[in-house]
Amino acid sequence: MSLLSDSLLNIEQVKATFGNSDDLKTGEMYLELETNYKIGFAFLEQMVDRNLFQDIMNGLTAKSSELMEAMETGFYELPDLMKNILQTLGEVRTIKDYQEVCYRILSGETVVFIDSYTQVLSVNTAAEEQRSVEEPMTQSVVRGPRDGFTESIGTNISLIRKRIKSPNLWLESMTIGRVTQTTVSMMYINGIVNDKIVDEVRQRLERIDIDGILESGNIEELIQDETFTPFPTVYNTERPDVIASGLLEGRVAILVDGTPFVLEAPVIFTQFFQSSEDYYQRAEFATLIRILRYMCFFISLMAPSFYIAMTTFHQELVPSSLLFNLAAQREGIPFPAFVEALLMEVTFEILREAGVRLPKTVGQAVSIVGALVIGQGAVDAGLVSPAMVIVVAITAIANFVIPAFSMGIPIRIIRFILMVFAATFGLFGITVGLIAMVQHLCSLRSFGVPYMSPMAPFVMADQKDTILRLPQWSLFSRPRFISQKNNIRENNAPTTKPKRK
Repeated sequence: MSLLSDSLLNIEQVKATFGNSDDLKTGEMYLELETNYKIGFAFLEQMVDRNLFQDIMNGLTAKSSELMEAMETGFYELPDLMKNILQTLGEVRTIKDYQEVCYRILSGETVVFIDSYTQVLSVNTAAEEQRSVEEPMTQSVVRGPRDGFTESIGTNISLIRKRIKSPNLWLESMTIGRVTQTTVSMMYINGIVNDKIVDEVRQRLERIDIDGILESGNIEELIQDETFTPFPTVYNTERPDVIASGLLEGRVAILVDGTPFVLEAPVIFTQFFQSSEDYYQRAEFATLIRILRYMCFFISLMAPSFYIAMTTFHQELVPSSLLFNLAAQREGIPFPAFVEALLMEVTFEILREAGVRLPKTVGQAVSIVGALVIGQGAVDAGLVSPAMVIVVAITAIANFVIPAFSMGIPIRIIRFILMVFAATFGLFGITVGLIAMVQHLCSLRSFGVPYMSPMAPFVMADQKDTILRLPQWSLFSRPRFISQKNNIRENNAPTTKPKRK
């Protein structure tokens, strides 16, 4: 479908395309030049700032004499003259394609048709109705910035550029979704990022051919390396400082309009146990907290299965006094340890999901009170032992210590698998399950980067920021498995270590 030189016909064409929708507003007006030039306009009422639109109409009317004088010289065409005038009121584009006209209308812009010309002007009159910048809900910190991404991609880009004031911070945008026409942008720092990673991200985004993209999770699932794995191979966050830090390490950020979650690739396993707060406080404390997170990872993953294995198959490994206490608690319990643990774990998962879905004012109270009442009631009824309640509670609390919510989900899944292995083969089954999990982790890649690096393959130079977090002066190089050029981030780094006087 092509544009016509008659503004009325163009408007009728737009009306037909939009099915004469009630919120599509169109109209015509005349510019008083030597001969009256008829222009038409079209916009979506609920997406346009009426004050901006009125300024456009008033501006064209007020500048009629200037337009006529400029046209008399014969050097300028009317669309070019109108564009120069409208540029003082907002961003103006010249459009020659009908599909672009529809896209601009759907983006909240006002299109202006001019009689006798097939060129159409599009003026940005979109209403700025968006959520203000607030503290992230999913990744809170004690020390660090409090601003978080919003649903506006323009705001998110500005939050990143505010932190990285460099012309080498490049932005590439594209439209994905045949129906939704969602804007997706990728950001990276030229000169630091690996060009192969940029090309791979770009190709995967360009290959997406789908009718709609509503959230960054849709993009994440369509570009990830492995489909059938519980572990995330793309990182997501609401924090601009986390994305800025990743860009400085040579990663690529993917922003999707309409969501506060920004994607980052490539990603490694240890990144999910790191918090932005680790770099805002002393290295000793950050290292201690990181070690605690890894301990909580194993507790959340293995505590129920280890309890099942020890009480079912390996009683000889339990100290006698503790074994007698556990046996006394389990006296009268009608279920084996596996069924007991499964019952409590499923109950807690139900309470957790209910707390998330309920309104905020009652969700937290229901989850806490429900856990206390159900746990105590199950013990009093003789359905579970007090020790099992303690194990499940510690497991649940340890899961919340992990900073990245996306890593907590695979832990919850694998926990149930290990419970089955423990109930079937004891500690031997747990060992087999862990070996299978490690083997699967070592086989994963994120945009060509080994998922378990720098531990497998082992890179000694990158161990300074993996499990341990060495002092800031020693973090002078970027991760070698991501950035192969401009690897040094701090000049004279080996000599910047504080010296005693």
